[in-house]
Amino acid sequence: MAIATKTQYWTTRMKGGDPAALTGTFNESFSLVSGGGSASGGDWLISNGTYRLTNASGNKHTLVAVFEYVTTPADGTTLIDIQDGSKQVQIESTGADDSLRINADSSTTITGLDLKNAEDNPVPLILRVTLDGATTKVYTHEIINDDDGTEVFKTVTSDSESAGTSIIEIGPAGSGSVKWKAIYYTHFGAFAPDELLLSDFAQDTLARMGLGIVEQLKDSTRPYLKTQVPDSSIVYGYDLSSQMTNRISSPSIHVLISSLNSPNFESLGGAKITQNYDVQVFVTTRGTNYENAYRSGLNIMGEVFDELYTQTGVQGTTDSIISYDAQLDTKMDDDETVCVHTLTMTYMRRIDMRHR
Repeated sequence: MAIATKTQYWTTRMKGGDPAALTGTFNESFSLVSGGGSASGGDWLISNGTYRLTNASGNKHTLVAVFEYVTTPADGTTLIDIQDGSKQVQIESTGADDSLRINADSSTTITGLDLKNAEDNPVPLILRVTLDGATTKVYTHEIINDDDGTEVFKTVTSDSESAGTSIIEIGPAGSGSVKWKAIYYTHFGAFAPDELLLSDFAQDTLARMGLGIVEQLKDSTRPYLKTQVPDSSIVYGYDLSSQMTNRISSPSIHVLISSLNSPNFESLGGAKITQNYDVQVFVTTRGTNYENAYRSGLNIMGEVFDELYTQTGVQGTTDSIISYDAQLDTKMDDDETVCVHTLTMTYMRRIDMRHR
């Protein structure tokens, strides 16, 4: 999948209230199919019941749920069911409080959980389930990779289903009691945790701006960006420590959002706002001598500016670059061999707040 656009958002946002009576704009409610539920300490408690979204469209789905067990459902009890008309994924109870099963006929389980929040300082499970045709992915606590860069989410083959309907259901259907603390769902695509974030503020900032710029530079056809800078060396600057930057081969590009602000809310009720982002791009190069590194880095920085200005910075009604500042590195030490040019751009964007 790709980073969610400004027109792709969470179509259902339940934050502990009745899933059949959700409020707010662009917020589609579930309907009660069987059993029932009740409010419980700011959450929605479902005991042997089912709620359903019946008008979900498309064949790519993402659901994020935060929940805990009150009474452990029996082995095989369905907690989450996503169907696209031909494929299906179900998240089931294993009858234990420390694991979940993906699909009835699958041996894939998610282990090491604390579904009853019984541990010291417990943290409720955040579970993201995506259905993209024949491929299902399941993430826990919005984590994609561990400290070594190894993927920690589960990928399985989706089940087939012949009903021909596109539905989303939450339970438990059969036995047990579950507190649902939050449920976010969208039919706009199968999004990973870094493609559609739970917070729209974080989505507009990190995903659509920061990671969006990284993807734009990776996809560029300009000579230096296309042939001289590996995609693996164009990254978001989560960690700019020398230990981390030394792991990335030169030349490299680090993108970082250093600050953002909204000078004023220009529409009544704050439905849409103007937001300014300061985006920093660090271009690091090495050369046979400092002159070569300097010139190579300046060529790369120039292509970065040209690419971002022409492709992301001239949409007059929604998105513009309104200023920039370039700091060109100079050799100050006889032993210095690394050149780091810094480009800072200020973006002005129009943000639709109604999806929040």
